[in-house]
Amino acid sequence: MAGRRVALKAIDWMAFAERVPLDQRVMFNTLKTTSDAISSRLTSLPEKPPAIDWAYYKKTIALPGLVDEFEKKFSALKIPVPVDSETAKVDAQEKATEKDAMAYVEASKARVVEYEKELARFRNMIPFELMSYDDLHEAFPETKLDKEKYPYWPHKPIADL
Repeated sequence: MAGRRVALKAIDWMAFAERVPLDQRVMFNTLKTTSDAISSRLTSLPEKPPAIDWAYYKKTIALPGLVDEFEKKFSALKIPVPVDSETAKVDAQEKATEKDAMAYVEASKARVVEYEKELARFRNMIPFELMSYDDLHEAFPETKLDKEKYPYWPHKPIADL
């Protein structure tokens, strides 16, 4: 059973290593070494624990009824398997993150289209060396001086101020 569980939860260490920053490589290698050690110890264990030879203990132990009592308690012992309550939360977070990532990709594609249009405008523009001030103001309206908003020098003579 342990072997099957380990096989179901296999980690893609190569994909994990690609995302680890260089300054955290030592911690990543420590984590991988520890994980490999635990995994090898788990896989070395048998699927089921060895059966207890109750007849041997009944012959060996002199106190009557003690082995029967232990056998009864051992057979009544039920160890609960922990319930996995975190996987559903992680899956929900993964889906939400994937949804956000896809929205970001779509928005990025839209921005790329806008940037391509702007780049085409710059490629088709008159070279700066050949532009007059009127051409510059036509290509970049934000460079034109607003004499209504800023009526002081150099737009008005200093004597008029």
